[in-house]
Amino acid sequence: MRKTFLYRIYPTKAQATRLRQMLDECRWTYNQLLAQRKVYWEEAGLLVGLYDQHAYLPLLKEERPSLTNVHSQVLQNVAVRIDLAFQAFFRRVKAGAEPGYPRFRGVGRYDSLTYPQYGNGAKLNGRQLQLSKVGNVAVVLHRPLEGTPKTVTIKRSSTGKWYATISCAWEPTPLPPNERAVGIDVGLTHFATLSDGEEIANPRFFRQEERALAKVQRAHAKLEKGSPARRKHRPAVARVHERTRWRRQNHAHQHSRRIINAQQVIAVEDIDASRLVHNHCLAKSIYDAAWTEFRDYLAYKAAWAGRQYIAVNPAYTSQDCHRCGHRQKMPLAERMFHCPCCGLVLDRDHNAALNILARGLAGIGSQSVAATPLQRLWSNHSSTTSL
Repeated sequence: MRKTFLYRIYPTKAQATRLRQMLDECRWTYNQLLAQRKVYWEEAGLLVGLYDQHAYLPLLKEERPSLTNVHSQVLQNVAVRIDLAFQAFFRRVKAGAEPGYPRFRGVGRYDSLTYPQYGNGAKLNGRQLQLSKVGNVAVVLHRPLEGTPKTVTIKRSSTGKWYATISCAWEPTPLPPNERAVGIDVGLTHFATLSDGEEIANPRFFRQEERALAKVQRAHAKLEKGSPARRKHRPAVARVHERTRWRRQNHAHQHSRRIINAQQVIAVEDIDASRLVHNHCLAKSIYDAAWTEFRDYLAYKAAWAGRQYIAVNPAYTSQDCHRCGHRQKMPLAERMFHCPCCGLVLDRDHNAALNILARGLAGIGSQSVAATPLQRLWSNHSSTTSL
């Protein structure tokens, strides 16, 4: 299993210049390799493979001597990226999806480079990262590496910050098992409602930053297009989006970790958010909530911790009574579930979370006898839940 560690690095002015030059050399190489594949296919009907392009790199170095300022394996990784892009292209063609032919990279549109072998061109040395052709770069080691380091990727953010991502081969340590289970219903009134009645508030980070974003965008729009002033001001707009993204990710990480630590079984509704955003009245709020990101965090943390993550069909979870199964229409404006059959009165999101938990437990109950204690827990819980 792979685990990645993200560190902020602080290159000196000269080191940052060298890194930008290396990115530009990699971008040029990417475009040359893409053009080679395109020309060979269009003019001769020949497919150029990964190893063909690896063999072509020495000829490119003769044509452009500045490529020698880039570590050889970093340039080989550029060819790997091209190959992966074409694999994805052919896969989409075969599946009948919109293909999306690989595109050439313009100036400033190539933001990362990879050392594919840790220790060969890149390695940690105390609180510095040794990079071939660059030197020792200061790094903030906010947490130690775990496992065996494999690759190092240097990335430049849209705001000009530099980061190092180290990928490690790692074996997770499962958390002690327990008999607790939870169903999670996501929404907009509350970010999430748990089957035990807990409500996680919806922070609406983008809404909080809208005024700041509007201010910098107005200033940006007043600058002449293509001018140096507009180019220098662009990171100010990116900084607002970056701050919003950081806050949203931190919120999802904090709550997903807390849930994983406490619960053995986590049942979540399998919502396709891309279909819901067609409603233009809710699209911005749905994107701001980032349900898919939260669900992804739960999934991989559950795998690491030895927990059971279950994505259940969300159909009718808000319309079914969790106690007797009666189904009724529930407009979005109606926030309380009133069951005319059994008399249940409950918050609609809490009722949906209980239905999600029931479906999740039913799913694992049909697969493993180990779920029996959880089924008993659910039976006891559902028999006593009312409002």
